[in-house]
Amino acid sequence: MLCLTVFLLLSCKQKKTCDVAPLKVIEKQGVTIPVYDFKTLQPLLVNNECDDLHVINFWATWCKPCVAELPYFEQLHKEKGVKVTLISLDLPSLVDSKLIPFIKERKLASDVVLLDDPDANAWISLVDKDWSGAIPATLILKNKKQKFYEQSFTYKSLEEAIKNL
Repeated sequence: MLCLTVFLLLSCKQKKTCDVAPLKVIEKQGVTIPVYDFKTLQPLLVNNECDDLHVINFWATWCKPCVAELPYFEQLHKEKGVKVTLISLDLPSLVDSKLIPFIKERKLASDVVLLDDPDANAWISLVDKDWSGAIPATLILKNKKQKFYEQSFTYKSLEEAIKNL
């Protein structure tokens, strides 16, 4: 019984970004970006049985409020060890010219994945029924609880949102 408990705890801590393989992986200039469509990304957006806190942020390099709040997610990841996944909604055609240089310049330590699914009308409401599709947007998961925010965060308001969950 003890072995099974230890195995389950380690499995939770070692869980990858998604349970399914990405459609492809872009590796350029020392940056690795898994690319998903919504169907393959969806397991990430569903809470699991693990106790780990997971913060998922939908953003894009062209979104000023998104870029302004990214340092707060990075701080949360670096200082508190929170798992942060940044889901880029940048156009796939701009990965080489915009997304990769952005990641390198800002030295992002959080997981960055690209959502390449042009039919946003089909998946936005699956993330949250009240989401208009505007970004930045953040999903916070812990245990079996989740909370969705369609707003920008300061570091203080991000900490408060996590505490309230």
